[in-house]
Amino acid sequence: QVQLVESGGGLVQAGGSLRLSCAASGSIFSINNMGWYRQAPGKQRELVATITSGRSTNYADSVKGRFTISRDNAKKTVYLQMNSLKPEDTAAYYCYADATLYGAGDLEVWGQGTLVTVSS
Repeated sequence: QVQLVESGGGLVQAGGSLRLSCAASGSIFSINNMGWYRQAPGKQRELVATITSGRSTNYADSVKGRFTISRDNAKKTVYLQMNSLKPEDTAAYYCYADATLYGAGDLEVWGQGTLVTVSS
């Protein structure tokens, strides 16, 4: 069984910071891309940031300069450092990983989501 477990969400005031973590576990041989999406109430899920195994990054325009994605390949973990948070960042945040499994090919794995609430 392969799973992603997220942590670090919570309630923060506007201008504050949070750090999300997402750890992969299971029969994983390697992980290529990892990243974060978010979904606000009544809205579609949107890309926040992605990072390749070589640590190339990509960000949504709305978070550039405020959020930083990073990863620890040895720990199979991806992080999202969120600074200067705004009320419009309020959403459920989901991590994902493009994993290659032992003896089972490639699989896109998703976490269960962690809620981030930014108060004004």
